[in-house]
Amino acid sequence: MAIPAAALRVGRKLNVPVYRVSRGRLFGRIGRAPVLLLTTMGRRSGKLRTAPVPYLADGERLVVIGSNAGNERAPAWALNLKADPNADVQVCGMRRKVRARTAEAEERDELWRRMNDQYGGFDGYRARTGRQIDVFVLEPR
Repeated sequence: MAIPAAALRVGRKLNVPVYRVSRGRLFGRIGRAPVLLLTTMGRRSGKLRTAPVPYLADGERLVVIGSNAGNERAPAWALNLKADPNADVQVCGMRRKVRARTAEAEERDELWRRMNDQYGGFDGYRARTGRQIDVFVLEPR
């Protein structure tokens, strides 16, 4: 069963300020997966939106998956990245600007596998939804 979208929103509202203040010492992990704060420009509102997202470090790149815990709708941050790939991330106390791109083909499959090995939930999320879940590569800019 997918986590209700309302529960995800409440969790995000609590997570973001605590993560920022503690520089990721609190709410900086979900299981074995580290969490970053991803700030995107709202595609409709034009306002900055920040979401806590599990990630995979891949050299200087960061990998995030738009699973939305298996809900049928993609997370707002993923839709925002598609509309404007420029974003900011905070990893623990470090902030930096990134540009997102969607991974394709073998790269996507490999990053999915590595992310699922780290977190363990993404295959279950994929099984619960009929949509294609995007894998984003966040590259420094």
